[in-house]
Amino acid sequence: MSNVTIRLATAADLDRITEIYAAAVTQGTASYELEAPSRAEMGVRFDSLMAGGFPYLVAEKNGAVLGYAYAGAFRPRPAYRFIVEDSVYIAPEAKGQGVGLKLMQSLIEAVEAAGFRQIIAVIGDGHADSASVRLHEKLGFRHSGRLEGSGYKHGRWLDTVFMQLSLNGGASAPPDPESLPERKFREGLGGK
Repeated sequence: MSNVTIRLATAADLDRITEIYAAAVTQGTASYELEAPSRAEMGVRFDSLMAGGFPYLVAEKNGAVLGYAYAGAFRPRPAYRFIVEDSVYIAPEAKGQGVGLKLMQSLIEAVEAAGFRQIIAVIGDGHADSASVRLHEKLGFRHSGRLEGSGYKHGRWLDTVFMQLSLNGGASAPPDPESLPERKFREGLGGK
């Protein structure tokens, strides 16, 4: 996959991103959505992440988008502002070719550069042999919890696995006042 490039996603990528996610929703168990969202809904989600300053990346080969990854707020309450949740989806024809690894490596770098302290992976159908679990383990994420039977999709109960990766000193140092989450927080307080 040496000729796969990772770049920032743009609105022009949303048709393909919508297709990739639709396949994950309708054919897979990684997402607990039961119906694939429309292109318009995917645009709303994209715009929200962009407005928050979160990284949103695509993997491209020969002009074709093969997958995408982004980080977004883990939870909306302000004390969680240093934690992001990652999402990564690969086109069915590109799975098993290292695209997810390249996307996640770039996403981790972008999240770290923004000053976040933890990345949380919330993995649907998180059995031990899951490609997503194995990918996150390879990248240094540690297991931090399991919700048994938390989703029901395609006629079976699914477990949700939580994994996390500490960045920028994790919880061992105070927040960087110049980090993206701190700057956004101060802006929300009226610049105080």
